[in-house]
Amino acid sequence: MATSSSKQFAVVTGASSGIGYELAKQFAQHGFDLLIVSEGDGIHTAARDLEGLGAQVQAVQADLAKHEGMHQLQSAIQSSGRSVDAAALNAGVGVSGRFVETDLAAEINMVQLNVVSTLHLAKYIVKEMAARGSGRILFTASIAGTMPTPYEAVYGATKAFVRSLSQSLREELKDTGISVTALMPGATETNFFHRAGADDTKLGASEKDDAAEVAKEGYEALMAGKDHVVAGSFKNKVQAAAGYALPDPLVASMHASQSEPGSANKK
Repeated sequence: MATSSSKQFAVVTGASSGIGYELAKQFAQHGFDLLIVSEGDGIHTAARDLEGLGAQVQAVQADLAKHEGMHQLQSAIQSSGRSVDAAALNAGVGVSGRFVETDLAAEINMVQLNVVSTLHLAKYIVKEMAARGSGRILFTASIAGTMPTPYEAVYGATKAFVRSLSQSLREELKDTGISVTALMPGATETNFFHRAGADDTKLGASEKDDAAEVAKEGYEALMAGKDHVVAGSFKNKVQAAAGYALPDPLVASMHASQSEPGSANKK
């Protein structure tokens, strides 16, 4: 539904909880109206909370891992009658476990959500922004996208895709008025590890970063026009640097010690 609001307009995916909700909250607190989307009905509760911050909020309940869900979101953006000033492409899930044991259907669903829906929405948003000559896009990648991730093998590959896409688009779009930023958190206090089946790993049981702080760093990096931000603890920055600098076999072994099923109970 078209609106006459003079505020800037942001689209945030995966916004019912965790980093996505906190990103939406950052936009609302800084004067944006919002279109937020998530698969679960918690998106409607999130919308009511965000409206309490003074934003006009449209909630879309859609499964972005499905083609129909992506078209539902795209139709909602078009029906709003508003230009997208900022987009946080945050929706994503994880699958944890030994590759020989993990469920292929769950991994394909993860690829559809983390990779295909991100590509689909980015293509739509970038074209709209390029026609106007302005806009900001934040991709939620991960420090996992900088390294091999045993026992999260497919998840890490999806985040490597997102990180690469973000950095590539940034270069392509540098003279168009569109700014692209990659948000790269580490282990964050959300429902991610439980949903991924990683509660019994050292990573899953470890102390995690606060989602609100991660989102704040992501929002500030986006508005400052930075190419990326490794958000959260200093440990994340060390791990990301190691992912870039150390040999892959060594990094893979280090990650495996944290992500192996049952590792939470090992000394």
